[in-house]
Amino acid sequence: MGFQEILDNFLNRSRYHPADAPGYVLDDFERSQADITEKIAYQKKIQEGLLKFVKHPLAFIKEHPTNILYITVPVALFVFAAGLLLIINNYGIISLFEDTMIDDFMVWAVLIAIVPLAAFQYLEDKRVYSLEESLPNFFRDVAGMNDSGMTLPNAIANVAQGEYGALTVYIRRLAAEMSWSVPFVDALYRFGQRVGTPLAARSVDLVGKASRAGGDVSEVLRAAANDTYEFFNLKNERKNNMLIYMVIVLVSFFVFLFVIAILESTFLTTMAEAGSKVASTGAKGFMSKVNIAFYKRLFSHAAMIQGFFSGLVAGQMGEGDAIAGLKYSAIMLLIAWLTFRFFI
Repeated sequence: MGFQEILDNFLNRSRYHPADAPGYVLDDFERSQADITEKIAYQKKIQEGLLKFVKHPLAFIKEHPTNILYITVPVALFVFAAGLLLIINNYGIISLFEDTMIDDFMVWAVLIAIVPLAAFQYLEDKRVYSLEESLPNFFRDVAGMNDSGMTLPNAIANVAQGEYGALTVYIRRLAAEMSWSVPFVDALYRFGQRVGTPLAARSVDLVGKASRAGGDVSEVLRAAANDTYEFFNLKNERKNNMLIYMVIVLVSFFVFLFVIAILESTFLTTMAEAGSKVASTGAKGFMSKVNIAFYKRLFSHAAMIQGFFSGLVAGQMGEGDAIAGLKYSAIMLLIAWLTFRFFI
């Protein structure tokens, strides 16, 4: 440790505030300042982590839909553990291998874990789609009004009176900030942070850097409008082009179910009947050991696993996000379970 560090440590230890002295009484101004500091610190705490979840659970989940897993996964594990203990307590541990009740609890646990996430992700995707769809119109309208001679605050204030779907509330807040003489670029960057989509961040960064570099703001806004429009169209075009592959993935699951149903109702049933006849004669061999319940359970596991992962593949191919495919996974998993539980 050098001399300067030693001196700094000594000065820091020797530095004190009069309020630290015993018996010191804060005056009104110092008390108000301390209260403000405590409130600011409390607000920072409730804006992140567990306190944010306790104070604003819905906002915490909407910020990132995967946050719902903090609730659903423990609940799902509890349901599965409770079902496991119930089955062992009532029927013994051997029933886990001979009966399908544990499969039912496993399916319910998986659905409890993924259905809320799938629902929140679907709502988030709809919100992002509405925001990105309205961005080109917003930039284009502001550029047009600015060309007509309006100042940027007046142009944005007029645009804020229109309807831009989910983007409207963000535009009105942007107009409110600029009405308080907040610089356009600073207000626009905060606008992009609040919207929180990759396309909005890309467009705001483009407009902000171009505006700071100098030039015609209207042209910059028009360029941003064209860029967002092309990006949004390319995204939709990709989704439409991949739709056929997503349909193939989903149809293949139902074909798999159909093949298993035919196999179970014809081939396995015939083998089981033949095996029972062979066993009645006293002969031993492969045909006498056909356990149709075992194969039925094996096929049910295969169908449910394929349904779950086929949904993830469909989401990745069709929407570019595996989590977006959880809605397909939940539906196909439920269909597979119902099919083997009540029809096969």
